[in-house]
Amino acid sequence: MVEYPEIDKYSALDSPMHRFDPRAKIVAFIVLIFAVVLVPNLKLALIALIGAILFLIVSKLPLRFALQHIKWVFLFVVPFIVIMPFTVPGTEIFSFFGLTMTYEGLEYGILVAVRALSAVILVLPMIATSKFNVTIKALGELKMPNMLVQMFMFTYRYIFVFVVEFQRTWRAMVARGFQLKTNLYALKMIGRALGTLFVRSYERGDRVYQALRARGYTAKPKTLVEFKMRASDYVWTAVIIGFAVSLLVVPFVEVL
Repeated sequence: MVEYPEIDKYSALDSPMHRFDPRAKIVAFIVLIFAVVLVPNLKLALIALIGAILFLIVSKLPLRFALQHIKWVFLFVVPFIVIMPFTVPGTEIFSFFGLTMTYEGLEYGILVAVRALSAVILVLPMIATSKFNVTIKALGELKMPNMLVQMFMFTYRYIFVFVVEFQRTWRAMVARGFQLKTNLYALKMIGRALGTLFVRSYERGDRVYQALRARGYTAKPKTLVEFKMRASDYVWTAVIIGFAVSLLVVPFVEVL
């Protein structure tokens, strides 16, 4: 049985981020995420990381829930921390079997890791503090192309269904004596299983489409939630975007 990630599991909590208008929240945090990934030095990146953690604390999302989603970023950043110190030229720290670790390379590797970690942390208060269908509606209100909105909605819903389908197929293969090995027979069996999954996915997609049409589906998300900006929404938008702008402006001020 697959465990669903449930990104909106704690959307019913009460916090400033939960009360933040979803449209303004998405815009403000996307601006901040772009600013975070563009910070030019490690000092500003660490400030951005502290800010991201503070926004996460304000959102009151459980620490275990946050760590469950943040842990995957380390699979991406660890190679940078390991490889960059030995590939970026600069001041030598030490040399080992012809490989030279440089201070600049180590700093750049940590910079990339901190940027990525901060960006992932910021996604949580942006997405996890609203119901997924409300977030989808907010994207539509922000004039995102309807095709992309529908892709996000159906991908999130059905990718887990397809995982369950593959698990069912895999259990059937194992029950028939299949063993995962590095030989041609095993590759053929896996290829057939994936082919079966694609066919079933297409058939399921067609059935879902026909069922939606029969129920009057208009390709526009509908919820009982009506968006209305309040004074606190403008304040939080100004705070978040102001923080983002400061991260980008400070380096230029230091140069002057």
